[in-house]
Amino acid sequence: MPDDTTRRGVLTGVLAAGVGGLSLSSASDLLDQFAPLSGDAWDAADRSLPDAVESPYGDASLRVDDDGVSHVEADDERAAYFAVGYVQAFDRGFQLDLQRRQMRGQLSEVVGEATLESDEFHVAMDFAGAAEATWELVADTRAGPLVEAYADGVNAAFESEQLQLEYELLGYEPRPWTPADSMLMEKQISWDLTGSFVELRRALLRERLDEELFAELFPRRLDHDVPILRESTAGVGGADVGSTGGSEGSDGQDAGSAAASRGSESAVTGRSEPVDAGHSAPIDADLTAWLSGFETPTGVGSNSWVVSGEHTASGAPLLAYDPHLSLMAPPVWYEQHVETPERSVRGATFPGVPFVIAGANDGGVWSFTNVGADVLDCYRYEVDDAGERYRYRGEWCEFEIEEREIAVSGAENRTLDVKKTVHGPMIERDGRRVGVAWTGHTATRTTEAIEEFGRSEGLADLRESTRKFDLPTQNLVYADSDGRTMYYATGKLPIRRIDGEEVRGDRIFDGSAGEAEWEGFEPFGESSWDGFVPFEEKPHAIDPDVLATANQRVADDPAHYIGADYATPYRGARIYERLDAAVAEGEQIDREFHRDLQNDVRDGRAEQLVPELLAAVNDSPDAGDRLADAAATLDEWDYRMSRDSRGALVFARWMDHFRRLTAEPTFSEADLDESYYPNDWVLATLSDDSALYDDRLRAETMVAALGEALDEIDAEGWSTYGVWNSTRAIDHPFGAQAPFLNYDGLAADGSPATVKNYRVDSAVGSSWRMVVEPGGDATAILPGGNSGDYFSEHYDDQFERWLDNDQKSMDRTIEGEETVAFECESS
Repeated sequence: MPDDTTRRGVLTGVLAAGVGGLSLSSASDLLDQFAPLSGDAWDAADRSLPDAVESPYGDASLRVDDDGVSHVEADDERAAYFAVGYVQAFDRGFQLDLQRRQMRGQLSEVVGEATLESDEFHVAMDFAGAAEATWELVADTRAGPLVEAYADGVNAAFESEQLQLEYELLGYEPRPWTPADSMLMEKQISWDLTGSFVELRRALLRERLDEELFAELFPRRLDHDVPILRESTAGVGGADVGSTGGSEGSDGQDAGSAAASRGSESAVTGRSEPVDAGHSAPIDADLTAWLSGFETPTGVGSNSWVVSGEHTASGAPLLAYDPHLSLMAPPVWYEQHVETPERSVRGATFPGVPFVIAGANDGGVWSFTNVGADVLDCYRYEVDDAGERYRYRGEWCEFEIEEREIAVSGAENRTLDVKKTVHGPMIERDGRRVGVAWTGHTATRTTEAIEEFGRSEGLADLRESTRKFDLPTQNLVYADSDGRTMYYATGKLPIRRIDGEEVRGDRIFDGSAGEAEWEGFEPFGESSWDGFVPFEEKPHAIDPDVLATANQRVADDPAHYIGADYATPYRGARIYERLDAAVAEGEQIDREFHRDLQNDVRDGRAEQLVPELLAAVNDSPDAGDRLADAAATLDEWDYRMSRDSRGALVFARWMDHFRRLTAEPTFSEADLDESYYPNDWVLATLSDDSALYDDRLRAETMVAALGEALDEIDAEGWSTYGVWNSTRAIDHPFGAQAPFLNYDGLAADGSPATVKNYRVDSAVGSSWRMVVEPGGDATAILPGGNSGDYFSEHYDDQFERWLDNDQKSMDRTIEGEETVAFECESS
């Protein structure tokens, strides 16, 4: 048992790591503001589920298998979801509360002043108000009573079970969980996937870069031919391919950049118009930088693909899925299995969400990848000198103002005036302001859709439920045991009009003029959604033969503006390349093929750039033996980002230095940091005569970058790719200085541009992998373990298997001894 000195050191590290840059000395000073450490903190080492739990909803049984997956069975759906809430709270109770505190702006209550900025943003955006509005809508649906039962189960565990170690270390207990808290988790997921202030960054870029250079670095569309919906999408099955005709947005950032990436034409019809058009004056750089810190994490995306039974060994469709989200301990996903007379469903959900989000039932399988759609608009307003009124359509309107108090541990509480306009929140900081409209700020029905997915009985059922999936915008890929397949772009897509004409949403609008506002949108209420793309007009394909999504452009010519922050095409191109080759060769594709494709680490950037780099070294009079040796290593390399590869290491470090040496001189002069750099596709395809190479030729820049990469490799003592590209970036939210909470730092494969996706710089990667034959065999793996309890054997038991994509069964049978019996209180 650790002594008091050791405990104090652990808690100091926990605090320093968890509050965004708080120093160890400051963390030590904060200790006196928390509950004193005692032996009670270590009672968490002896947690176990009880044999029986009283339930107000009836009998249910819970079994936990050898992989820590919970299997719940009940005759009554509410009894089942009471048990789901109970076991989620037992396994991931601290994660539930941490996420809730972040979204409600309540971190400072337990951490102190260090998280005030985060709390101020989340309170100003009033995600909690949007969650309350959503619960008011969902409460009266079939999902409502199940969410209530789930919340009761969470609270039963909070009240009766030993809390996890983190609670004891921080010295507080969670408040009761509410149904609105589960809606809040929906908002968190959606914000993490669609929250983007790219219009603000784009305004800065247009102001500070030459117009021609801006157009070159941030084109409307990347020049590639692998959208999700290809001309061949119809395939053998005769697809119904929806939404064609018109112009579309550009590709966005994949690796290492959060820069504005949308196009410069404002009209869907292609009518060229100056982006500012008298309305879009650039916003303040400091406010932009502050808001950017709360956006969608760089690199969030996903892979998903489906192959019809025409090309599979079993004659049934096969679906593969791996969502790329923030990797952490414990994982963002939680695996569960629920059996009732109404459903038999297993898959992954987010802690705090009752229902399986991505998974399979006895007839079908569904998955989601991010569309990258533009569902957030920024507005500027004319505001009076007192800051109490704003101009709207020729009249002065009072802001809706509510004073909110932010509790701060160890310091005075703060008050914040939350201001709202007809469009949504008004964010203010240091005298600068911007209005925000986001589709998540209204009541949404996604919870209802996801609940229905779990008990769907085929494509028609699932397609009808998809109509209700209004947040976030996702690429839904589906297959079922009847042999049917489907793709649908889900989520509400705003239609913006000026003078009756549809316009793009990639600029700041004049809120005072009511410019381009969304018809039918009611922030913090229930919207009619009249001003949004009709369901039938969203991009979709029914019975596609082969279809793959990797966050690339949805379609070449959709009827309506989508956005968007599309990914560079490397992953999508590689997936389609391998699937097309297998189909052309008549290969009978099986589950092992899908898992092998999930493991693919061939980097398309290397295919584009390494030959050019080798030519530059060969032609350089100053290359020398060291650079020649490095070039020889790259020449022998197979372009695979494998953990044991020297070539992958040299390429990865060269790529970062080449990006910096290319962009930094120009962007630094414009006072723009690396977050504004163009994406890697643009970098790879820049011409020699780009203005970025005015002072040093592209070939010379490549050679200089190789020299700097070798200097860095030698200085750090790296030998192979996996020494640098390790899992060291995956940590517990409170574990950077308390490493016992983190997973091991192991060598990893993959890069930002490979199918097996991993980004050591941002700890984003494949957060769940599954391969499913609907109605048949299914396998999956988590990057860590299903339990968030550090002392559990299931805290990290899947971690090394995840590195190798060694998937376990997703069988929906229930075997073994009953772990917990949930018994009706009256029995």
